[in-house]
Amino acid sequence: MKIGIFDSGLGGLVITKAFISQMPEYDYVYYGDTHNLPYGDKTSGQILAYTLDAIKFLISQNCGIIIIACNTATSIALRYLQQRFIPSYAPDVKVLGVVIPTVEEASLFNAQKIGVVATSATVRSQIYTTELHKINPNLEVEEIATPELVPAIENNNLEKAERLAKEYAAKFSKINSLILGCTHYPLLKEAFRSVLPNSVRVISQDEFMGKKLQDYLNRHIEIDITLSRNAEYKFLVSELNEHYQKVAYSLFPDIPIKQGGANNAG
Repeated sequence: MKIGIFDSGLGGLVITKAFISQMPEYDYVYYGDTHNLPYGDKTSGQILAYTLDAIKFLISQNCGIIIIACNTATSIALRYLQQRFIPSYAPDVKVLGVVIPTVEEASLFNAQKIGVVATSATVRSQIYTTELHKINPNLEVEEIATPELVPAIENNNLEKAERLAKEYAAKFSKINSLILGCTHYPLLKEAFRSVLPNSVRVISQDEFMGKKLQDYLNRHIEIDITLSRNAEYKFLVSELNEHYQKVAYSLFPDIPIKQGGANNAG
């Protein structure tokens, strides 16, 4: 069985790189639904449908554990997948998201006020505020939707993305920590940090998700022993063009990205 990673586009490759850096011996299948990105401006019904298709596809690829690297898909679809879909469709498969590990990381420090930047759909779901308040009901949380960032990143307009990131960062007041609540945003973490005071801790998912997954597998030996370790990596997207190839190459120059999967446009 392999480790599957799903994202709405190429942002999840940043998280996949963190996984492979931490645990290179495992086999991985990455699927990015580039045909339907960005998810942040889609309806909850659309996001759920796309995510279901992607999870079914990764199960067909023999993935025993699947990480939804997309914060938007996690916020909209994860609970349904865990409680309703997986128990009947593939009860031996484990599906995890990125929000809870991020909230756990944010709670390690005694912040009084935490900011969150995320897609419109993630902010609309209020999942970060909800989960942070489960840990600390008195915590002040400010969430700001950043709908322009993912399209700018996916279109390789990093200059625009960095300018926008700085503008969004400047909107926060008196926060102790800032959660980058989208797997695309680690590419902009230095832009966020350049505007915020040094005392503000920017929580970027690429910096801890590898260790979080390793810790999870250490605690769930029954899953870990089913996973193959041939250091084989497969990267697939639902729509492939020259730009996506360049982005993938910048992160993984030795691993080709191919078109295929659940929402294959070809």
